[in-house]
Amino acid sequence: MDENPIICKNCGHHNPEDAKFCMDCGQKIGDDLTFGLLFYNTIGNYFSFDARFFRSVIPLLFKPGYIASEFVKGRRLRYLHPGQMYLFVTVIFFFVFSYYVRDTRKVIEDNTKNVFEEIDNDIKRLDTIVQIDPKLLDTIQVQSFDDINRIAKDIEANKYKTKDSLNNTKGNVDWVNFDFDRNAVDSLIAVNASEYKIYKAMGMDDDAGYFTKRFYSQSLKLYRTTGFGQIFQYFIDSIPLAMFVLMPLFAFILKVFYFRSGNYSHHLVFSFYFFCFLFTVFSIVLTANRIDENIPAWISIVIILSTFFYLWRAIVRFYQKHWFWSFIKTGIISGIYLFFVIPLAFVIMLLVAFLFY
Repeated sequence: MDENPIICKNCGHHNPEDAKFCMDCGQKIGDDLTFGLLFYNTIGNYFSFDARFFRSVIPLLFKPGYIASEFVKGRRLRYLHPGQMYLFVTVIFFFVFSYYVRDTRKVIEDNTKNVFEEIDNDIKRLDTIVQIDPKLLDTIQVQSFDDINRIAKDIEANKYKTKDSLNNTKGNVDWVNFDFDRNAVDSLIAVNASEYKIYKAMGMDDDAGYFTKRFYSQSLKLYRTTGFGQIFQYFIDSIPLAMFVLMPLFAFILKVFYFRSGNYSHHLVFSFYFFCFLFTVFSIVLTANRIDENIPAWISIVIILSTFFYLWRAIVRFYQKHWFWSFIKTGIISGIYLFFVIPLAFVIMLLVAFLFY
């Protein structure tokens, strides 16, 4: 029996005098609470930032499929848990990504403001230029402010003599072409008319359902504030939540192509580690470009494209299949995910961002 036992402050266990860690709970004995210790405990508790993290990084980056294979085989304490690693890596990625989001939102808001100011100025320009017929402006079919500029110059040069020649003028960009009478809507807004009357002026039917009314409500909000920056921000904020759907979908696609190779949880483990690799690579690329903006774009493109070959090698190792057929399946899986799943998710997220921003 030790004459001077050290009592653990955490659990009260009596430890030998020379003990450095509690034999019962494992807490370090005699550690004073410092900023460094507090930071380490925070990272350690939430992200398991310990030796397993460092043992996991190198295989994750340079041995495709190895950690997932080891985890499925039962060696689960040697490397960082896939969920913990995913959480840690995504926090880092979105921290880095936030700088680009902030800059991009500012660019979108500035450009949107400039575009609408230019459109309004050009329309006012047409109002003062068109003198051939008071109704002539109503016959002009424009679909972009580039068309307005071109028509205005042609009118100044007396190119258009009749209404028919103006009716044949059409552009190729229709996102600026409002489907409602802007003057009528502006007048209703100016007199504080009810939103229902404004919706009617915008073209809403009397028997419109909930989503249709929501669409007109958000369209009016967008028209009043030109809130493209807000929609963009809402879209970006929804990405982390969307990933919790997109990643299991990726695992499901793997399950379809390798339905005999383990249960769904095995494919999910593989997906966790693969997405950890993707977010790690993207974080490195974004950070490097943030530090040095002169890095050639082709380097980043090559690095991103190399993730396909990483996936291929990971599939070969994890599923233990022939490299050729694995290459074919990797191409099909990537194609389905990149050209069907992600675009569909993009459209849904953009629609949700518009309806609820």
